[in-house]
Amino acid sequence: MGNKLRSWAVVLAILVAAPAVTAQTGVRRGPDPTTIRDAALEKESLHNLEVARHYFKMKKAYRAALDRVEEIIAGNPNFSRLDEALYIAGMSSLYLAENKGKQAPRLSPEKLRDDARAYLTRLVREFPDSAFRKEAEERLAKLGGPKTDLPEK
Repeated sequence: MGNKLRSWAVVLAILVAAPAVTAQTGVRRGPDPTTIRDAALEKESLHNLEVARHYFKMKKAYRAALDRVEEIIAGNPNFSRLDEALYIAGMSSLYLAENKGKQAPRLSPEKLRDDARAYLTRLVREFPDSAFRKEAEERLAKLGGPKTDLPEK
């Protein structure tokens, strides 16, 4: 009976330890997964991001996309997809400065280019593993490089 009890103890130990071992595999990218997020705010931000993505990609409505992601950036700094929100904000600002898209800009081209640099600089600095980083760096190079007067996070 001693061997049977030992066998069950080993099986139980493996079952208890398995989730801890699998949780350690794989490299995480993006925001710190331990960040505590408000579930309702996260859901609202995800919805706004989906709408902004649609405006940005499908409708070329860059002002509407920018409005949506600026709401996310200002209201949910711990958003799990903040890198994409910063990318859409930066690119929408840049496209509006270039008078692209279906909507007229509200701000001057100079202000929009400056905003684009700020958003893309944040993306590059704060999200080194982002899928949007490479394009952000390329755009920043064309805009004169990253902004240097932004506060470090």
